[in-house]
Amino acid sequence: MYAQKLKKNQFNNPIAFQRADPHVWKTPDGIYYFIATVPEYDRIEIRSSKTINGIKEAQPVVVWRKHSKGIMGNHIWAPELHQIDGTWYIYFAAGSAEEKWKIRKYVLSNPSADPTKGEWKEEGQIYSKRDEFTLDATTFMHKGERYMLWVDRASTKVVNTGLYIAKMTSPTTLDVKQTIISEPQYAWELRGHKVNEAPAVIIRNGKVFVTFSASATDANYAIGLLWAHEDADLLDTASWHKLPEPVFYTNEGLKRFGPGHNSFIVAEDGKTDIMIYHARDYKEIKGEPLYDPNRHTRARVLKWTKDGMPDFGQDLDDNEMALKSSKLKKVKRQ
Repeated sequence: MYAQKLKKNQFNNPIAFQRADPHVWKTPDGIYYFIATVPEYDRIEIRSSKTINGIKEAQPVVVWRKHSKGIMGNHIWAPELHQIDGTWYIYFAAGSAEEKWKIRKYVLSNPSADPTKGEWKEEGQIYSKRDEFTLDATTFMHKGERYMLWVDRASTKVVNTGLYIAKMTSPTTLDVKQTIISEPQYAWELRGHKVNEAPAVIIRNGKVFVTFSASATDANYAIGLLWAHEDADLLDTASWHKLPEPVFYTNEGLKRFGPGHNSFIVAEDGKTDIMIYHARDYKEIKGEPLYDPNRHTRARVLKWTKDGMPDFGQDLDDNEMALKSSKLKKVKRQ
Protein backbone atom coordinates (compact mmCIF):
# COMPACT_ATOMS: atom_id res chain seq x y z
CA MET A 1 0.00 0.00 0.00
CA TYR A 2 1.12 3.56 -0.70
CA ALA A 3 0.70 4.56 2.94
CA GLN A 4 3.16 1.84 4.03
CA LYS A 5 5.88 3.25 1.79
CA LEU A 6 5.78 6.74 3.24
CA LYS A 7 9.03 8.08 4.61
CA LYS A 8 9.36 10.30 7.66
CA ASN A 9 7.13 13.39 7.44
CA GLN A 10 5.44 12.23 4.26
CA PHE A 11 1.66 12.15 4.12
CA ASN A 12 -1.11 9.99 2.76
CA ASN A 13 -2.75 12.94 1.03
CA PRO A 14 -5.43 14.06 1.06
CA ILE A 15 -5.54 13.60 4.82
CA ALA A 16 -9.23 14.61 4.77
CA PHE A 17 -11.55 14.55 1.77
CA GLN A 18 -13.98 17.42 1.22
CA ARG A 19 -12.68 19.45 4.11
CA ALA A 20 -11.71 23.07 3.44
CA ASP A 21 -10.11 25.76 5.63
CA PRO A 22 -8.28 23.19 7.79
CA HIS A 23 -6.84 23.89 11.21
CA VAL A 24 -4.88 21.50 13.44
CA TRP A 25 -4.00 21.88 17.12
CA LYS A 26 -1.35 19.70 18.77
CA THR A 27 -1.47 19.15 22.53
CA PRO A 28 1.67 18.84 24.70
CA ASP A 29 1.08 15.09 24.94
CA GLY A 30 1.08 14.75 21.14
CA ILE A 31 -2.61 14.51 20.24
CA TYR A 32 -3.61 16.19 16.99
CA TYR A 33 -7.09 17.73 16.82
CA PHE A 34 -8.37 18.50 13.34
CA ILE A 35 -11.18 20.93 12.51
CA ALA A 36 -12.33 22.30 9.14
CA THR A 37 -15.23 23.56 7.06
CA VAL A 38 -17.65 20.83 5.99
CA PRO A 39 -19.18 21.15 2.49
CA GLU A 40 -22.72 21.39 3.86
CA TYR A 41 -21.73 24.53 5.86
CA ASP A 42 -24.06 23.36 8.65
CA ARG A 43 -21.96 22.01 11.55
CA ILE A 44 -18.62 21.90 13.34
CA GLU A 45 -16.84 18.61 13.90
CA ILE A 46 -13.49 17.58 15.40
CA ARG A 47 -11.24 14.60 14.73
CA SER A 48 -8.44 13.42 17.01
CA SER A 49 -5.36 11.38 16.13
CA LYS A 50 -1.92 10.55 17.47
CA THR A 51 -0.47 11.21 14.01
CA ILE A 52 -1.15 13.62 11.17
CA ASN A 53 -1.72 10.74 8.76
CA GLY A 54 -4.18 9.25 11.24
CA ILE A 55 -6.53 12.19 10.75
CA LYS A 56 -7.66 10.53 7.53
CA GLU A 57 -9.30 7.57 9.28
CA ALA A 58 -10.25 9.34 12.50
CA GLN A 59 -13.97 9.44 13.28
CA PRO A 60 -15.44 12.97 13.15
CA VAL A 61 -17.28 14.07 16.29
CA VAL A 62 -19.97 16.71 15.72
CA VAL A 63 -19.65 19.27 18.54
CA TRP A 64 -22.07 21.95 17.32
CA ARG A 65 -24.75 22.50 14.67
CA LYS A 66 -26.10 25.65 13.07
CA HIS A 67 -29.21 27.40 14.38
CA SER A 68 -32.50 26.89 12.59
CA LYS A 69 -33.18 30.63 12.68
CA GLY A 70 -31.35 33.85 13.46
CA ILE A 71 -27.61 34.29 13.88
CA MET A 72 -25.24 31.36 13.41
CA GLY A 73 -27.82 29.83 11.09
CA ASN A 74 -26.00 29.67 7.74
CA HIS A 75 -22.57 29.49 6.07
CA ILE A 76 -20.70 27.93 8.98
CA TRP A 77 -17.14 28.53 7.86
CA ALA A 78 -13.49 28.17 8.80
CA PRO A 79 -13.54 26.94 12.41
CA GLU A 80 -10.28 27.11 14.35
CA LEU A 81 -9.59 25.22 17.58
CA HIS A 82 -7.36 26.79 20.25
CA GLN A 83 -6.63 25.87 23.86
CA ILE A 84 -6.16 28.98 26.02
CA ASP A 85 -5.44 28.76 29.76
CA GLY A 86 -6.92 25.27 29.96
CA THR A 87 -10.14 26.04 28.07
CA TRP A 88 -10.86 25.11 24.46
CA TYR A 89 -12.20 27.75 22.09
CA ILE A 90 -13.58 27.40 18.57
CA TYR A 91 -13.51 30.58 16.50
CA PHE A 92 -15.71 30.40 13.41
CA ALA A 93 -17.67 32.48 10.92
CA ALA A 94 -21.39 32.28 10.27
CA GLY A 95 -24.23 34.05 8.50
CA SER A 96 -27.78 34.22 9.77
CA ALA A 97 -30.46 31.76 8.72
CA GLU A 98 -32.33 34.58 6.99
CA GLU A 99 -29.31 36.47 5.60
CA LYS A 100 -26.58 34.01 4.69
CA TRP A 101 -24.13 36.71 3.63
CA LYS A 102 -24.39 38.58 6.94
CA ILE A 103 -21.15 36.91 7.98
CA ARG A 104 -19.75 37.57 11.45
CA LYS A 105 -17.21 35.85 13.70
CA TYR A 106 -18.33 33.82 16.71
CA VAL A 107 -16.78 31.73 19.45
CA LEU A 108 -17.60 28.59 21.43
CA SER A 109 -15.89 27.44 24.65
CA ASN A 110 -15.43 24.11 26.40
CA PRO A 111 -13.53 23.46 29.70
CA SER A 112 -13.21 19.72 29.03
CA ALA A 113 -9.71 18.24 28.78
CA ASP A 114 -10.75 16.61 25.49
CA PRO A 115 -12.48 18.98 23.02
CA THR A 116 -14.44 16.09 21.47
CA LYS A 117 -16.14 15.62 24.86
CA GLY A 118 -17.91 17.85 27.33
CA GLU A 119 -20.27 20.71 26.55
CA TRP A 120 -19.61 23.52 24.11
CA LYS A 121 -21.00 26.88 25.22
CA GLU A 122 -21.90 29.65 22.78
CA GLU A 123 -19.94 32.73 23.85
CA GLY A 124 -21.51 34.86 21.11
CA GLN A 125 -20.03 37.23 18.56
CA ILE A 126 -16.52 38.64 18.68
CA TYR A 127 -17.11 42.29 17.90
CA SER A 128 -14.63 44.39 15.96
CA LYS A 129 -14.89 48.04 14.96
CA ARG A 130 -15.60 47.58 11.27
CA ASP A 131 -17.91 44.61 11.72
CA GLU A 132 -19.32 44.56 8.18
CA PHE A 133 -18.29 41.22 6.68
CA THR A 134 -15.98 39.62 9.19
CA LEU A 135 -14.57 36.09 9.28
CA ASP A 136 -11.45 33.87 9.46
CA ALA A 137 -10.37 34.73 12.99
CA THR A 138 -7.13 33.26 14.31
CA THR A 139 -5.23 33.94 17.52
CA PHE A 140 -1.60 33.69 18.63
CA MET A 141 0.71 34.58 21.50
CA HIS A 142 3.78 36.77 21.04
CA LYS A 143 6.02 38.18 23.77
CA GLY A 144 3.42 37.63 26.46
CA GLU A 145 0.56 39.25 24.51
CA ARG A 146 -2.36 37.51 22.83
CA TYR A 147 -3.37 38.82 19.41
CA MET A 148 -6.20 38.14 17.02
CA LEU A 149 -5.98 38.37 13.23
CA TRP A 150 -9.19 38.42 11.23
CA VAL A 151 -10.84 39.53 7.99
CA ASP A 152 -13.25 42.40 7.43
CA ARG A 153 -14.19 44.87 4.74
CA ALA A 154 -11.16 46.69 3.40
CA SER A 155 -10.54 50.39 3.96
CA THR A 156 -11.94 51.38 0.55
CA LYS A 157 -14.72 50.16 -1.72
CA VAL A 158 -12.19 49.34 -4.44
CA VAL A 159 -11.43 45.96 -2.88
CA ASN A 160 -13.53 43.58 -0.81
CA THR A 161 -11.69 42.42 2.32
CA GLY A 162 -8.44 42.96 4.20
CA LEU A 163 -6.57 41.62 7.22
CA TYR A 164 -6.90 43.25 10.64
CA ILE A 165 -5.00 42.75 13.90
CA ALA A 166 -5.65 43.67 17.54
CA LYS A 167 -4.60 42.58 21.01
CA MET A 168 -7.15 40.48 22.87
CA THR A 169 -8.44 41.61 26.27
CA SER A 170 -9.84 38.10 26.83
CA PRO A 171 -10.27 34.98 24.67
CA THR A 172 -13.57 36.45 23.47
CA THR A 173 -12.95 40.22 23.28
CA LEU A 174 -10.70 42.61 21.35
CA ASP A 175 -8.85 45.73 22.43
CA VAL A 176 -10.02 49.03 20.93
CA LYS A 177 -6.87 49.54 18.84
CA GLN A 178 -7.42 47.62 15.60
CA THR A 179 -5.16 47.92 12.57
CA ILE A 180 -5.46 46.85 8.95
CA ILE A 181 -2.18 45.25 7.84
CA SER A 182 -2.98 44.07 4.31
CA GLU A 183 -5.52 44.46 1.55
CA PRO A 184 -5.44 43.35 -2.09
CA GLN A 185 -3.10 45.36 -4.29
CA TYR A 186 -1.32 43.02 -6.71
CA ALA A 187 -2.89 41.36 -9.75
CA TRP A 188 -2.74 37.87 -8.22
CA GLU A 189 -4.87 39.11 -5.29
CA LEU A 190 -7.62 40.52 -7.51
CA ARG A 191 -8.74 37.58 -9.63
CA GLY A 192 -12.44 36.81 -9.32
CA HIS A 193 -12.75 38.35 -5.86
CA LYS A 194 -10.57 41.13 -4.46
CA VAL A 195 -9.85 39.61 -1.09
CA ASN A 196 -7.22 38.96 1.52
CA GLU A 197 -8.41 36.29 3.96
CA ALA A 198 -7.49 33.20 5.99
CA PRO A 199 -4.50 34.50 8.00
CA ALA A 200 -2.20 31.95 9.67
CA VAL A 201 0.79 32.70 11.90
CA ILE A 202 4.17 31.06 12.36
CA ILE A 203 6.95 32.72 14.39
CA ARG A 204 10.50 31.73 13.49
CA ASN A 205 13.97 33.22 12.98
CA GLY A 206 13.24 36.57 14.61
CA LYS A 207 10.16 37.24 12.48
CA VAL A 208 6.39 36.94 12.75
CA PHE A 209 5.17 35.43 9.48
CA VAL A 210 1.54 35.62 8.35
CA THR A 211 0.30 33.64 5.38
CA PHE A 212 -3.00 34.64 3.82
CA SER A 213 -5.15 33.63 0.87
CA ALA A 214 -6.29 35.84 -2.01
CA SER A 215 -8.62 35.89 -5.05
CA ALA A 216 -11.62 33.65 -5.78
CA THR A 217 -11.80 30.15 -4.30
CA ASP A 218 -11.27 28.46 -7.68
CA ALA A 219 -7.90 27.81 -9.36
CA ASN A 220 -7.03 31.50 -8.83
CA TYR A 221 -6.83 31.03 -5.07
CA ALA A 222 -3.26 31.50 -3.82
CA ILE A 223 -1.25 32.03 -0.64
CA GLY A 224 0.70 35.21 0.03
CA LEU A 225 3.13 36.16 2.78
CA LEU A 226 3.50 39.05 5.24
CA TRP A 227 6.20 39.39 7.84
CA ALA A 228 7.26 41.69 10.66
CA HIS A 229 10.35 41.74 12.87
CA GLU A 230 9.67 40.06 16.20
CA ASP A 231 10.43 43.27 18.12
CA ALA A 232 8.28 45.48 15.91
CA ASP A 233 4.94 46.98 16.92
CA LEU A 234 2.55 44.50 15.35
CA LEU A 235 -0.27 47.05 15.57
CA ASP A 236 1.60 49.45 13.26
CA THR A 237 0.80 48.87 9.59
CA ALA A 238 4.30 50.06 8.68
CA SER A 239 5.82 47.12 10.59
CA TRP A 240 4.49 44.64 8.05
CA HIS A 241 6.22 43.70 4.81
CA LYS A 242 4.32 42.02 2.00
CA LEU A 243 5.90 39.92 -0.73
CA PRO A 244 4.78 41.09 -4.18
CA GLU A 245 4.30 37.55 -5.53
CA PRO A 246 2.35 34.60 -4.09
CA VAL A 247 4.35 31.91 -2.30
CA PHE A 248 2.04 28.96 -3.05
CA TYR A 249 -0.44 28.71 -5.91
CA THR A 250 -1.91 26.50 -8.63
CA ASN A 251 0.50 24.02 -10.23
CA GLU A 252 -1.31 22.26 -13.07
CA GLY A 253 1.50 19.75 -13.57
CA LEU A 254 1.02 18.53 -10.00
CA LYS A 255 -2.79 18.73 -10.24
CA ARG A 256 -2.83 21.22 -7.38
CA PHE A 257 -5.49 23.83 -8.01
CA GLY A 258 -6.34 26.79 -5.81
CA PRO A 259 -4.29 25.92 -2.72
CA GLY A 260 -5.12 28.10 0.24
CA HIS A 261 -6.47 28.69 3.72
CA ASN A 262 -3.61 26.99 5.50
CA SER A 263 -2.51 26.49 9.08
CA PHE A 264 0.80 25.40 10.62
CA ILE A 265 1.63 22.57 13.01
CA VAL A 266 4.72 20.66 14.16
CA ALA A 267 5.25 17.03 13.11
CA GLU A 268 5.41 14.04 15.44
CA ASP A 269 9.18 14.53 15.75
CA GLY A 270 8.52 17.80 17.61
CA LYS A 271 10.64 19.93 15.31
CA THR A 272 9.58 19.74 11.65
CA ASP A 273 7.16 22.44 10.55
CA ILE A 274 4.13 21.21 8.62
CA MET A 275 1.69 23.22 6.53
CA ILE A 276 -1.91 22.03 6.45
CA TYR A 277 -3.93 23.44 3.53
CA HIS A 278 -6.74 22.70 1.11
CA ALA A 279 -6.73 22.36 -2.67
CA ARG A 280 -8.67 20.74 -5.49
CA ASP A 281 -7.23 18.23 -7.95
CA TYR A 282 -9.08 19.66 -10.96
CA LYS A 283 -9.47 23.11 -12.50
CA GLU A 284 -12.86 23.37 -14.13
CA ILE A 285 -15.75 24.07 -11.78
CA LYS A 286 -19.44 24.28 -12.61
CA GLY A 287 -21.20 27.17 -10.90
CA GLU A 288 -20.02 29.09 -7.86
CA PRO A 289 -16.71 27.68 -6.54
CA LEU A 290 -17.86 28.09 -2.93
CA TYR A 291 -20.39 25.34 -3.48
CA ASP A 292 -18.04 22.87 -5.15
CA PRO A 293 -17.34 20.40 -2.30
CA ASN A 294 -14.00 19.00 -3.44
CA ARG A 295 -11.53 21.12 -1.55
CA HIS A 296 -9.47 18.44 0.19
CA THR A 297 -7.14 18.86 3.16
CA ARG A 298 -3.48 18.15 2.49
CA ALA A 299 -0.24 18.26 4.51
CA ARG A 300 3.34 19.05 3.48
CA VAL A 301 6.65 19.89 5.12
CA LEU A 302 7.55 23.58 5.33
CA LYS A 303 11.26 24.22 4.80
CA TRP A 304 13.37 27.28 5.65
CA THR A 305 15.94 29.07 3.53
CA LYS A 306 19.42 30.02 4.71
CA ASP A 307 18.23 33.58 5.34
CA GLY A 308 15.39 32.38 7.55
CA MET A 309 12.44 32.74 5.18
CA PRO A 310 9.84 30.00 4.67
CA ASP A 311 10.27 27.82 1.58
CA PHE A 312 6.88 26.53 0.42
CA GLY A 313 8.22 24.37 -2.42
CA GLN A 314 5.93 25.65 -5.17
CA ASP A 315 7.41 23.29 -7.79
CA LEU A 316 7.41 20.18 -5.59
CA ASP A 317 4.57 17.88 -4.68
CA ASP A 318 3.67 17.39 -1.04
CA ASN A 319 5.89 14.41 -0.30
CA GLU A 320 8.85 15.69 -2.31
CA MET A 321 9.11 18.48 0.27
CA ALA A 322 9.95 15.94 2.96
CA LEU A 323 12.90 14.72 0.87
CA LYS A 324 14.26 18.17 0.03
CA SER A 325 17.38 18.97 2.02
CA SER A 326 16.97 21.93 4.34
CA LYS A 327 19.38 24.84 3.89
CA LEU A 328 18.79 26.06 7.43
CA LYS A 329 20.30 23.76 10.05
CA LYS A 330 19.22 25.65 13.15
CA VAL A 331 15.91 27.41 13.53
CA LYS A 332 15.22 29.82 16.37
CA ARG A 333 11.92 28.82 17.95
CA GLN A 334 9.63 30.71 20.27
